[in-house]
Amino acid sequence: MKNIKRIVLTGGPCAGKTTALVRIIEHFSSLGYKVFTIPEVPTLYSQGGWNYLTKNYNLYYEGERAILETQLALEDSFMRMAEVCTKPTLIVCDRGTMDISAYMTPEMWEDITSKSNTNSNELRSRYDAILHMVSAADGAEQYYTTATNATRYEQMNEEGLRIARELDKKVIKAWTGHPHLRVINNNDDFNAKLNRVLLEISNVLELPKPIEEERKYIVEITGELPDCIESEITQTYLVGEPGSEIRLRRRGWGSKFVNVHTTKKKISATEELVTERQVNNNLYHSMLQQADPYRHTIRKNRKSFIWKGQFFELDTFLEPVDNLIILETKGMADHTTINFPPFLKIIEDITGNQQYYNYNIALK
Repeated sequence: MKNIKRIVLTGGPCAGKTTALVRIIEHFSSLGYKVFTIPEVPTLYSQGGWNYLTKNYNLYYEGERAILETQLALEDSFMRMAEVCTKPTLIVCDRGTMDISAYMTPEMWEDITSKSNTNSNELRSRYDAILHMVSAADGAEQYYTTATNATRYEQMNEEGLRIARELDKKVIKAWTGHPHLRVINNNDDFNAKLNRVLLEISNVLELPKPIEEERKYIVEITGELPDCIESEITQTYLVGEPGSEIRLRRRGWGSKFVNVHTTKKKISATEELVTERQVNNNLYHSMLQQADPYRHTIRKNRKSFIWKGQFFELDTFLEPVDNLIILETKGMADHTTINFPPFLKIIEDITGNQQYYNYNIALK
C-alpha cells in the first residue's frame, strides 16, 4: 500500500488549529511530502446558513447528518487523490468524524451513524492519529478570541469560556479509544505547542525525532480528582534486539480494549525511531509468547484529565509494585511552568530518573 497517513487535527474552540495547519503544510512539504488539508465541514455548513443552535429538531438532525456524510465523502475523495500521488502523502483533517458526536446526544449519534452505515469504532479507525489541541479557554484565557472564527458561538465571556472548556473535554472523550490520541497542552510559548504538533506527526510518519524526557513526579492524592477518563493498562515487554525496546500494551475503557505494539530504537545519542501499530486480539495473544522472561508485566490504572490547560496522566501502579503513583505530562518544554493540581501532593520530581522508567520498573 502507498505511504499515506491520515491525521485529525482537532481541539476545543480557539486552540490554534488554523496556525498549526499552516505550519504543518510548510514543514512537511519541505520534507518532500504531498500535504492535503480537508476543511472544517461544520464551519462550511454554518457559513452556508445552518445553525446548530436551532430549535428546529429536524433541521438540526438533518444538518448533523449532512455534516457527517460530507466529511466522509471529502475524506474518501482526498484518499483517492492521495493514492495516485508519486510522493509520500499526508492528509490532515481539520476536525474529523468523531468531533461531530460532541454536539449531540449519544442516541442521536447512534441513529445518524446507523443511517450512514457506520459506527464510532469504524470512524475512529479511519485515522492514523488524533492530535487534540487544548482550547485557549482552559489555561490560556488571555489568548482566547472569536476574531478568527466569525461563526464561533462560544463568546469571549465567562459563560463562553465555560462552554468552550466543556466542548474541549467532550471532544477528547469522543476520540478516547484511538491508539494514537495525543493531547497537545497549552504552553507558556505558543511555538512550543506548535512544535509538539509537528513532533507527533513526525512520530506517525516514523521519522527520527529528538529524544524527549516526559515530566514525571511521584505524587500523593490529597483531594477529589476532577472529571477524568479512566482506563486500565496492561503492559508487557517483548524480547528484542539489543538497543531496542519492544512493548505490547492493552488499554481498556470498561468493555472496550485497544492493543498497541510499540518499538523504540535509538539511532543516535539524541534521536530515536518510534514505530506504533494497532494489533487485533488474536495477534496480541500470540505476541505474548515473546514476553521478555526478565521482566514482569506492568498493570496500572490511569486517570487522564486537563487542569489549567495542561493534560495530565495519573498512573496508580498495581503490579509489580503497588505503592507507587506517578503524575506525567508530555510535550512540556524545560522552561514551561507546570500548573500542578491542588488535589495532588508532589513527593519527588523523577523526570529523567531511569529507576522509574516503566521498562526498569518491570525488571525482575
